[in-house]
Amino acid sequence: MKKIISVLTLTLLITVTVSAQTKLPSNFFMKKLPNGLEMLIIEDKTVPLATIEIVVKNGSYTEDSAFNGLSHMYEHMFFKANKDLPSQEAFLKRINELGIVFNGTTSDERVNYFITLTNNKVDEGIAFMNSAIRYPLFLAEEMKKENPVVDGEFQRAESNPTFFLFDEFNRYMWKENYYRKNPIGVHDVILTCTPEKMRIIQDKYYYPNNSMIVIAGDVNHQEMYTKIEKVFGDWKPADFDPFQKWPIPEFEPLKGVTNFVTLNENAQVPIFLTGFHGPDTRNDLKATYAADVFSYILSQASSKLQKDLVESGLAYQVNVGYQTCKYTGPINIILVPNPATINEAWKVLWENVAQWTDPNYYTDEQLETAKNLLAIQDAYGKESTSEFTHYVTYWWASATIDYYTNYVQNLQEVTRQDIANYVKKIHY
Repeated sequence: MKKIISVLTLTLLITVTVSAQTKLPSNFFMKKLPNGLEMLIIEDKTVPLATIEIVVKNGSYTEDSAFNGLSHMYEHMFFKANKDLPSQEAFLKRINELGIVFNGTTSDERVNYFITLTNNKVDEGIAFMNSAIRYPLFLAEEMKKENPVVDGEFQRAESNPTFFLFDEFNRYMWKENYYRKNPIGVHDVILTCTPEKMRIIQDKYYYPNNSMIVIAGDVNHQEMYTKIEKVFGDWKPADFDPFQKWPIPEFEPLKGVTNFVTLNENAQVPIFLTGFHGPDTRNDLKATYAADVFSYILSQASSKLQKDLVESGLAYQVNVGYQTCKYTGPINIILVPNPATINEAWKVLWENVAQWTDPNYYTDEQLETAKNLLAIQDAYGKESTSEFTHYVTYWWASATIDYYTNYVQNLQEVTRQDIANYVKKIHY
């Protein structure tokens, strides 16, 4: 059985096959500049706003131990001085002048930067993003101030005792490539970061042919194409593929069963955390859809898993989740047992896992309900265009735009056999 099991003692508190891009929604418009920069325009006339987002294929999966956490540091430095706004004061002044709401995020396989402003200021917004992405100054004095700010996010995460469980779990799960699944980074690396290291990241990944710009909102796609090309058309592309020059290592398959215990004096109740290596979008697209559907089957109150553990009183909570990734998506089971029935809850959990390959483990109705729940979640995520862009850029980096825009349709095509094939690959 290929699995990893991590067990937390009573001292831990819980707080708790896709084709090429051939079927985009009618309001999606894609085009690529000669320098390789992909442009996606999403027209939505609901409100007179526009969100401009730039996404780069970067993140912790590009980091070794010496750089772990520095994709996140780079994200912070994006919103600092650049050639056209040469100080933090000038940067913030421009933010206020344009009425911009801004932020960025860093994950395993993507770094994205986004601003939202009124649609009559799109020209200024495009120029603003161009200056930040292409001409950062990485001033030493600004970095000296920002290093503890980024590390402060790390420290806040550590205030939750479950952080230490998940961190230790990931070290067992990913072994020598732990850093590739650790966006938050390492304290010493963050605190000693230099402008030189920022330049190294920039020289590796920050090119138009490793990036996409999205403009979403009350805009016209043809006009946006023209505006983007005018500003970004002379951005020089890389003459190399960074993922060939610095390939992402494959994760070593799990073997046997690994058990460990994480203790934390601030914890009050137990958590069991169990994990498997799951499918990825490079090697088994169909299984990624099956993984999502099966997780939503297990989440239903009517499922055998929930009845046997939560409804019975043996556990307060049990969740099975899968994260879609380009490089080995993790499958996690989180069990919060009733402390009075911890041994029985653990036993019942594994009795359920052993039955996952049984075709009678779930009903046809639960299968269809899972698909419907996922479709509802997808629709809900599209209610706000400024938020929806973040989902789109995630899938661009970890799969394709088409993977996401045809997500619900592909979910509907998931069969019992697809789920059986998925479960067998992780089960024994």
